[in-house]
Amino acid sequence: MIQTSDILGVALAAGVLFIIGADQVYAQAAANCSPRPAVSAERQTLKCEPGLSITVERGAHYRLADRNHDGRVDAIVLNNKAVLIDVDSNHVQGGFEVVTPQAIAAVRGTRWAVDAQRGKTSVLVLRGRVAVNKVSTGEGVTLGQGQGVDADRSRSPLHVTAWGQPRINALIARLGQ
Repeated sequence: MIQTSDILGVALAAGVLFIIGADQVYAQAAANCSPRPAVSAERQTLKCEPGLSITVERGAHYRLADRNHDGRVDAIVLNNKAVLIDVDSNHVQGGFEVVTPQAIAAVRGTRWAVDAQRGKTSVLVLRGRVAVNKVSTGEGVTLGQGQGVDADRSRSPLHVTAWGQPRINALIARLGQ
């Protein structure tokens, strides 16, 4: 099982600058994200600030992070399951990242889903553009609307593909969309 310290080590090795694990930083970041009233037992939506919402699949193991110590959530470290991130760049400065054991997905403003399961991270862009970097190699790709990529720990290259509607529907249904 992946431990938070393993993810931190991998993320730091990849050059990602953020802090997790420190109770004060985590509590400060989490204070800016409040859960919306639950409409489903299958997921929870966090409203973090104007322009940022995070929908988390039930059972997901994750931690919110404040990389620049300004008291605002600007990253989520996701160990398993799926999240849907909606970032409005008109309100959220500095972008947002999702860090998994296999990949780092970062944007300035967009809507995308990340699914970390069975040693693989899948990223799907619903709106905008997302940069995805593979942790094991540092290789990066940029995804546009409707495109996705699967990253694992191997040294094989990332392949951007247009996801078929059944795969898109299956992932976003898990997130209530």
